[in-house]
Amino acid sequence: MAISKLILVAMVFFSLLVVHLVEAGNQVLVNTDATESFYTPKLDCGAACEARCRLASRQKICKRACGTCCARCNCVPPGTSGNQELCPCYFAMTTHGGKRKCP
Repeated sequence: MAISKLILVAMVFFSLLVVHLVEAGNQVLVNTDATESFYTPKLDCGAACEARCRLASRQKICKRACGTCCARCNCVPPGTSGNQELCPCYFAMTTHGGKRKCP
């Protein structure tokens, strides 16, 4: 009788250990997938802002504002103006006065 109780306790302990190891293995797999899926290559902000500001009348100011926005958002909308819906972070950034920060 004592041996059967000991075997039962050992089996319960072993099954809990197996469940714990399976859960730990699943967590590692989820974390690895999440890290790889969120990786985005860094945008060349200088070249992107050069293209965005090429028709601006005040090139230095445009490039400076664009560079700040690009560094924060890692995104610059295509073209020389408009298309902000393609880069929501860029579009949402505003100055203290409530005006759009990014050209």
